[in-house]
Amino acid sequence: MKGSNYHIKRDDRVMVIAGSEKGKIGKVLRVYPKKDRAVVERVNMIKRHSRPSAAAPQGGIIEKEGPIHISNLKVVCGKCSEATRTGIKALEDGRRVRVCKSCGEMIDQV
Repeated sequence: MKGSNYHIKRDDRVMVIAGSEKGKIGKVLRVYPKKDRAVVERVNMIKRHSRPSAAAPQGGIIEKEGPIHISNLKVVCGKCSEATRTGIKALEDGRRVRVCKSCGEMIDQV
């Protein structure tokens, strides 16, 4: 699955389905296809110690989101508001779109 297209994209609302953060919902900030991981807003928070620099004159402990494996995430449908699998459907005009497997609602263009 390395380097292929994913069911998760940047700015999707996703739910964590496994691990210590199970059940949390957030927006995807970044996707790392080569590592099969994604960074989700306010999920998997980690602490990093930083030296004083121009960007952070004080230095100290910085808390930020850590990457989580993409297999532990499911897209949250806007219509039925539940974590769901996604499928791809071709429209009459030739566009391909992601659809919710539960309710059939269009999520967005592929």
